[in-house]
Amino acid sequence: MLYTLFEWLHKLGMPGSGIFQYISFRSAMAFVVALIISIFFGKPFIRLLRRKQIGESVRDLGLAGQAEKAGTPTMGGLIIIAAILIPALLFCQLNNVYVRLMLFTTVWLGALGFADDYIKVFKKNKEGLSPRKKLIGQIILGVMVGAVMYFHPDAVICEKNATANVMTPLESALQVENQANAETPRIFGEAHHSTKTTIPFFKNNEADYSSLTRWMGDKTGKWSFLLFIPIIVFIIAAVSNGANLTDGLDGLATGTTSVIAVGIAILAYVSGNVVFANYLDIMYIPNIGELVIFVSSVIGACLGFYWWNCYPAQIFMGDTGSLMLGGIVAVSCVIIRKELLIPILCGVYLAQSVSVIMQVSYFKYTKKKYGEGRRIFLMAPLHHHFQKKGVHESKIVQHFIIISLLLAVLTVVTLKIR
Repeated sequence: MLYTLFEWLHKLGMPGSGIFQYISFRSAMAFVVALIISIFFGKPFIRLLRRKQIGESVRDLGLAGQAEKAGTPTMGGLIIIAAILIPALLFCQLNNVYVRLMLFTTVWLGALGFADDYIKVFKKNKEGLSPRKKLIGQIILGVMVGAVMYFHPDAVICEKNATANVMTPLESALQVENQANAETPRIFGEAHHSTKTTIPFFKNNEADYSSLTRWMGDKTGKWSFLLFIPIIVFIIAAVSNGANLTDGLDGLATGTTSVIAVGIAILAYVSGNVVFANYLDIMYIPNIGELVIFVSSVIGACLGFYWWNCYPAQIFMGDTGSLMLGGIVAVSCVIIRKELLIPILCGVYLAQSVSVIMQVSYFKYTKKKYGEGRRIFLMAPLHHHFQKKGVHESKIVQHFIIISLLLAVLTVVTLKIR
């Protein structure tokens, strides 16, 4: 909204209005506004939830400090949603296909998580929304995201011309300035649809999903969407549920997600900048810079919520927040064609999910074989295992955040390590 206003003022010649053309400025403003909303509106929202007696119902799992959490206000994900949407609507270009996808993802998964929390809190059903209904909601989102990425005319990439060389940022900037010169070769080719993605640690670090359908005789990749869309559905469901499992300790989900979001913002910025895309020898994605602004609002919203959610938590985000944040992370990685980096960038999410899968699978296997179920971990997800071992909750959270930071740095470094 403000972008459109200031663009109009810039055309009229108003001094200073051109500052809204800079992604860095709008990203900073989105971060600040999101942080302010989540911090300053957090306290009155907590008081409102307490008055309405909208509190967490805690099961007795024998964990230290668990009983004290009973009655803590939940559904705090509504604060995060507001803190994300308001800055995004103010500072992003709303005609951008990627921004629209992110807005839809936020609202859709926020509503899905809200339905789950509503059933738990108001219907007094501790099971909440059934896993099948959650999965259906995630599948619908995945199909829509996959279809947009495959068919929408603005969801395109530019690949580097074979004649272009890798140059330093300064050399790239000089060549970009001289692109109008007919004698200067273009760094990147024309924008086009593609199902290519980035593979970490390989020299030619791009792979095309369409190559996986050639055994069907599909040499042109005409039917590659039949594989591409299910892969996107799987990624969104897996990451969203991974974030949901991570939301088990005070500040764990918000802390790790804010670090992950910083990594995504860096990846989005270099992918949408001709100079850095050329220097790092990666595909250039036109108009992806707007995603940096959206993700900046996510970072601000998470850090602002962490103010109230850190140990001892005054509010929980509930599924309203955790499903939504995981979906944002997944869709963002798909949009910037870096979804294969998710196991590294979202390593904490992955560890939580794998620990649950291993625990449940091993328990069922041993029960069938020996007549008594056995466990690999003291408790799953993984953070509860450390709690059972006597590690304090706040220490577990800080350790996981540090691990997330290391993984985010490693993810960015993969752009040059091949």
